[in-house]
Amino acid sequence: MSGKLDGKVAVITGGSTGIGLATAQKFVAEGAYVFITGRRQRELDKAVKLIGNNVTAVQSDVADLADLDKLYETVARVKGKIDIVVANAGIANMAATAEASPEHFDQIFNINVRGVFFTVQKALGLFNDGGSIVLVASSAQYKGISGFSVYSATKAALRSFARTWAAEFKDRGIRVNTLSPGPIDTPIFVSVGIPADQVEATKRQFASLVPLGRMGRPEEMASAALFLASSDSSFTTGSDLVADGGMSQI
Repeated sequence: MSGKLDGKVAVITGGSTGIGLATAQKFVAEGAYVFITGRRQRELDKAVKLIGNNVTAVQSDVADLADLDKLYETVARVKGKIDIVVANAGIANMAATAEASPEHFDQIFNINVRGVFFTVQKALGLFNDGGSIVLVASSAQYKGISGFSVYSATKAALRSFARTWAAEFKDRGIRVNTLSPGPIDTPIFVSVGIPADQVEATKRQFASLVPLGRMGRPEEMASAALFLASSDSSFTTGSDLVADGGMSQI
């Protein structure tokens, strides 16, 4: 039985946990070979075991341009082409505007915006015409959420990238879209600075804001990413697929 991504080569940044890992697993199941990145080798090793086959892990920080060069040198050596990029790596640290430091601002923009820009730019030389680029944004770009002013702005920037790149790359048939998840049950809740003993309460609070009454699952975002990466969305470019249980729409 053929898969929707048979013979395709995909690069997924931030592919060691959460949405990135679930997307890598889904893509491999649909016939793709995936390259995943992450900053922590231990997490990458775990991810490779979970994915099982047709995967190469490259320790890489998207904010480090030398690391991105190393990533694409590996892709060129192993496969020599790219059909899909899922720019998923990002951080979501919270800070009230009055208290946000320049370091807070620079760190989030360096990873979430600069990192995505150069992830895509540096992939273009290996990219097959007719490929697909998926930028993982957030439905937070549509909401005013206290403490997320910088984070939300970075995700709005990705929405702008998708529009511009859809126009720039159209002659090569490369489609560019954003995927905007809502609150998803992943380890990111610990990384944003929420104390461990408050994580479950925070998840319940987010779930109460979602019309569907629950948080999303990484596997659901992987299915959305598969739609945007595959020929199922062959007439879709420059668009945003919002997958947030209705949180930003109702």
